[in-house]
Amino acid sequence: MLIIGISGGTGSGKTAISEELKKEFGESDIGFISQDSYYNDNGNLSFDEKNKINFDHPDAIDFELMINHLNLLKNGKNINQPIYSFFYHNRTEKTKLLKPKKIIIIEGLLILNNIKLRDLIDLKVFVDTTKNLRFKRRLNRDINQRGRTAEEVIELFNSRLNKMHNLYVEPMKKICDMIIDNNKENSLEIAPLINVIKSRL
Repeated sequence: MLIIGISGGTGSGKTAISEELKKEFGESDIGFISQDSYYNDNGNLSFDEKNKINFDHPDAIDFELMINHLNLLKNGKNINQPIYSFFYHNRTEKTKLLKPKKIIIIEGLLILNNIKLRDLIDLKVFVDTTKNLRFKRRLNRDINQRGRTAEEVIELFNSRLNKMHNLYVEPMKKICDMIIDNNKENSLEIAPLINVIKSRL
């Protein structure tokens, strides 16, 4: 099993790269673990309390469960990934079955901040994108997919997202095996990544 970690800032294009890899290698050979599925279970908190959580800090992630699930996959066992609701800021009652695959993609802002998880990753990839382009993509996504207003997104980006990026995301670039420049609006060049994956399989 080849484990690939894809990190980078919000709106950098991590999910887009994962989708391109799925097309290249096929669903039978590739599985995905999203950091977004592993936010801590906050079911015991009120909605107001959940709104105060800094979801862009490593403490918001249930790394213990993610590491446990990854080890189960490596040992040939199925896992039930949590399904997280961004609307309610909590895990849902449903889960998603993931079986062991030839390639496992772990994708998320903070996946490289945990040393134990980082040590399980065979190929670390950083998606490098400018602040302005990341903001533009985040604004579009949160308005169209997560029901937020433009004012809310702007406030969040300026007050928290960019600060957390500089503290916890950007520094991880120096430990990655590959950096993908994704600063073009409609052009994503991942051929070098595909070649490296094929050489390691």
